[in-house]
Amino acid sequence: MTGSFDFVSTEDKPALIAFSTPEWLEVAQTALRELGYKVHTAATHSDFLVRFGQVHYQVVIVEELFAANNIEENLTLQALQNMPVNQRRHSTIFLLGDTFQTLSPSEGFKYSVHAVVSSSEMFLLKQLVEKTVAENNLFLHSFREVQNRVYSSGSRL
Repeated sequence: MTGSFDFVSTEDKPALIAFSTPEWLEVAQTALRELGYKVHTAATHSDFLVRFGQVHYQVVIVEELFAANNIEENLTLQALQNMPVNQRRHSTIFLLGDTFQTLSPSEGFKYSVHAVVSSSEMFLLKQLVEKTVAENNLFLHSFREVQNRVYSSGSRL
């Protein structure tokens, strides 16, 4: 984790990325910045968890081998998979790696993420993020609308 404090305002679109491959990290940062996201980078699993617990990130991208030799050792992915849905509902979560078929629904379901992306199609990352975030927002629109009405009326779900 860097020593600098990065303020996130209500107008910001925060994104959190966790990569071990520097080239992929650079591609992801560029794609997200072009989409207007304020990008934070996690250096370790614990750094990821601290950051994720502090900010409601709109987009999260995790490399399948982030600080791991195989996907089963990826503690960040394990933490996301085991996290209650209400703690991660605010994020659209992507898993990126060599072994995926881009946007495969069964692989996304298997890993409890919104979308998987093949590293061979990283050149499409900007469009894939834009498409998946829009679909997720459309899917959750009614839920969020009802939730806001309930909260504004003082009732509890």
